[in-house]
Amino acid sequence: MTMLVPHRHLFRFEIPLRRRSKPPTIDGDLRDWSDEFLVPPTGRLEGAEPFAPVYIAWDEAGLYVAFAVKGKRQPLRCDPKSFWKGDNFRLCTDMRDTRDIRRATQYCQQFYLLPTGGGKAATQPIGGAARIHRARAHAPAVPSERIAIAAKVTSSGYSLEAHIPADGLCGFDPADHRRIGLYYMLEDQDHGQQYLTVGDDLNWWIDPSTWATAVLVG
Repeated sequence: MTMLVPHRHLFRFEIPLRRRSKPPTIDGDLRDWSDEFLVPPTGRLEGAEPFAPVYIAWDEAGLYVAFAVKGKRQPLRCDPKSFWKGDNFRLCTDMRDTRDIRRATQYCQQFYLLPTGGGKAATQPIGGAARIHRARAHAPAVPSERIAIAAKVTSSGYSLEAHIPADGLCGFDPADHRRIGLYYMLEDQDHGQQYLTVGDDLNWWIDPSTWATAVLVG
């Protein structure tokens, strides 16, 4: 039976985002990540098992993201000009956690992380920032070279790590604003979609009220 209202839409998620006492080495090797930094597998509320572990952490230097996709059969398809197609990871943040608004402010941002598509041969990982549709105001642009990113790609999957610097996160202020809006969407040609709260049908890429709250904890 088709689900009229996704189970996750009935919740207002609040999750801990833990501080890294030592920043990870951005090299695509996830062995320096532990389970305390895992984002909760909220898809299980709808019977969907995660196909990739997703880690997010913070420190005063910004946000760190890592994930690994296994069991791939198709070759990676990534294009920064159409970052939302093919294999991609998108992260949305709101540094003021204004959960009751339906359109983004200048504190809301969307970042994309791709395991390939960068460099002259389009074989290198690349990260970037994109404007949020229908936003009331936009954060300053973040050049791709400001996002540190690394990936390890094999014939059956890949792992990826990235660091988004504090000065690229509009309004990032862990001392006074420890609650932030957070959302992620991981798309894979073999496995489909894995996401934090709601899917495409509820316009998460426009509406920050559909995102979760992450509390920056030490």
